[in-house]
Amino acid sequence: MKIRYASMDDLAAIAEIEAKCFPAAEAAEREVFEKRLAIYQKHFWILEEEGKLVSVINGMATDEPVLRDEMYENASLHEEKGAWQMIFGVETAPEYQGHGYAAELMEHVIEDVRAQGRKGLVLTCKDKLIRYYEKFGFVNEGISSSEHGGVCWYAMRLKFEER
Repeated sequence: MKIRYASMDDLAAIAEIEAKCFPAAEAAEREVFEKRLAIYQKHFWILEEEGKLVSVINGMATDEPVLRDEMYENASLHEEKGAWQMIFGVETAPEYQGHGYAAELMEHVIEDVRAQGRKGLVLTCKDKLIRYYEKFGFVNEGISSSEHGGVCWYAMRLKFEER
């Protein structure tokens, strides 16, 4: 198992996993990933198993404390020194799900973001995943204002203790 930052060479595999893991109304298109990767590759974490991309977590950094729908589409909103790491997607290829790959990658991302000196991480999830993210220390802040994909999202925040 290897964890690393993504490169533009990973674009096709990232888009493929996204399409398999999210309904079309919620999934980002290849062109969106291309724009994101061009601006913030070091905010794409990849877990590989035997050279195959198995799991990916991505999102932008910002000083804004709330994940807004505009952030998904507009990569230029990324602020490299932003206080908060937004998480847009946590995905594992269906054939590798249920083996702890996403959890392993999430633990790595949390430690990486902590080492970067940020305040914490923010994501949105469906109600069935609230408990999953709570296991990592995320706190449910209630229903998000997000209308992404036309579904109900819950705002989740993992805030690091100030040093």
